[in-house]
Amino acid sequence: MQKNRELFTFPVSDRTLNWPAIIAEQSCRYSGKPCYKVRKSLPTVAIGTCTVAGNSPTHPLIVCPHRILERMQLFTDCLHLLTWHTPGNELHVVSEVAMPGGFVDYFLISANEDRRVQDFVALEIQTLDTTGSVWNERAQLLQELGVKNTSKSYPHSSYGINWKMSAKTILMQLHHKVSLFESVNRHIVLVLQDELLNYIKREFTADHLANPPATGDPMHFHSYRLETKSKRLRLVLDCRCSTNSQGITRLLGMPAVHDVRFQTIADSLAKRISDATVFTPFS
Repeated sequence: MQKNRELFTFPVSDRTLNWPAIIAEQSCRYSGKPCYKVRKSLPTVAIGTCTVAGNSPTHPLIVCPHRILERMQLFTDCLHLLTWHTPGNELHVVSEVAMPGGFVDYFLISANEDRRVQDFVALEIQTLDTTGSVWNERAQLLQELGVKNTSKSYPHSSYGINWKMSAKTILMQLHHKVSLFESVNRHIVLVLQDELLNYIKREFTADHLANPPATGDPMHFHSYRLETKSKRLRLVLDCRCSTNSQGITRLLGMPAVHDVRFQTIADSLAKRISDATVFTPFS
């Protein structure tokens, strides 16, 4: 079975497309730029693989972060987290922003008429990391699509998905970043495929994730699934859940680090609570 499901954003199952032109152009419709994935030995040739076949034919796997940008839906689905946004403000999207602890993939920003930032949501995109090479599969596909006029036979390559690395890498990054957004009362959203979120829930301690999500949580997860619509794959929001910095620590199985400032106040308040202090609104 052909492992490539989409090449340069187009479904490889559609043989009516002008594939020679698509391959020659090497562009990504979602980023509006040339495909950035190239071979080290052939830096002028883009690989172009967006999705690959998974264990199930109905569940292709996303291997390129730009594939998540379809229709810019990921930003629309974060609008409700701009809690300080007001009508009349402009919305902006900026990418690759340097922050303490590393870069953040995208920011959705609410700015007033003077372009002063009023609110923002950070978005990190995590797709699946691969092992081996899909190059031979790609070369075989180009033959099938009539792009290369050659009878050369290409051996199947050892190509796979590195589930553990995909999950562990992003969770460790979030562990360093979420405290920053928590301290300024803002949100950071991890955008990922449903298959990867399901893996995280199976392999890590994830029973504490709030589902439905709590708006007050600084860390949100938005997972998307791929559905076949009119013979093409379409990105659809699948699940939302949330947690805080302590939740990410727990997710990784690391020792909890308590907020001493909060705990000191909470301990003092606990000593004052009694039946006499119960507050019943509207009684």
